[in-house]
Amino acid sequence: MKVEPQSRKTVRSLEDLAAAGVPVVLSPALQKVIEQFGVAVTPAMMDMCDPNDPHDPMAAQFIPTEAELNIQPDELDDPISDSAFSPVDGLVHRYPDRVLLKPLHACAVYCRFCFRREQVGEAKEFLDDDQINAALEYIRNRPEVWEVILSGGDPLIFSPRRLGVLIEKLNAIAHVKVIRIHTRVPVVDPDRITAELVTALRGRAPVYVLLHCNHSRELSPVARAACARLVDAGIPMLSQSVLLRGVNDNPSVLADLMRAFVECRIKPHYIHHGDKAKGTGHFRLSIAEGQRLMRGLRGVLSGLCQPSYMLDLPGGHGKVPLDPVYATKKSDLWTIEDYRGHRHTYNDSVADSLGSGSIKKDSR
Repeated sequence: MKVEPQSRKTVRSLEDLAAAGVPVVLSPALQKVIEQFGVAVTPAMMDMCDPNDPHDPMAAQFIPTEAELNIQPDELDDPISDSAFSPVDGLVHRYPDRVLLKPLHACAVYCRFCFRREQVGEAKEFLDDDQINAALEYIRNRPEVWEVILSGGDPLIFSPRRLGVLIEKLNAIAHVKVIRIHTRVPVVDPDRITAELVTALRGRAPVYVLLHCNHSRELSPVARAACARLVDAGIPMLSQSVLLRGVNDNPSVLADLMRAFVECRIKPHYIHHGDKAKGTGHFRLSIAEGQRLMRGLRGVLSGLCQPSYMLDLPGGHGKVPLDPVYATKKSDLWTIEDYRGHRHTYNDSVADSLGSGSIKKDSR
């Protein structure tokens, strides 16, 4: 839907939604959803929503509904247990060689399926200087930290100056070799990707930008231009998407999205199985459904377009791949299934003999 010029601001309330032409009922239940989980929809995303269409994949991502009050017993405030791996404020150290640094809890938009929906949009949206310094000191004291991932919240809503200062401080830590940024900004607020912001990302350590995008419609001409400004500056981009019922739970929709990424010089990286965040059950598919969708991409799409299907295990046990299995073994024979579903026998006996010790190990 098109928002009238005088309404071109981020929608943040039921009244804003109504003023923007969304046919919402100003109900106590919907008000409770907004109070509990917040709402923010940028003009760029409001332009793409058709709230009069009950099946609109864009509105489903951003417009709050009373379904979010249906909280299941196994849904959690912190579904991947960030807090259990947070030695200092704003930092998560779950994996040996990398840390997640969350310098802010604010986003340009608040997705209705967000796994950090209990943390984003808090009254205290930014880490203060002492908290940032404590996080940087933690990183300095751990030479095993090879990569720092900036997330949140969305780091690209920082001003170029503030973001540049943080990037500069990370570049001053010699053992930090890679900086990664998780963001939705290039699609939801593309005007923020300015020459000044791109310059702020440059430094000793290469910066990789991972774009969160779930439907090809999000990659509008202005969004594509914003991504091009990053890629043209030598900043590699990868994608991450969430598998969402009513948004992208269709092989052709997913295929369009993956091809759109590659056309924009963005390498498809992860498709996430929906996390068990509170009030998000209406978005989640079963793992079996997700694997069927992944099978629908294999062979049909170029290898450039193939993402990995991932589950972030509850309890903080980390991400694991859920990709369909195409090979099963019985004795020396493997049964291999091709992308059409046809099965073939493959004799792997030579490889098995190498692994079984029939040939002496190199003792060097």
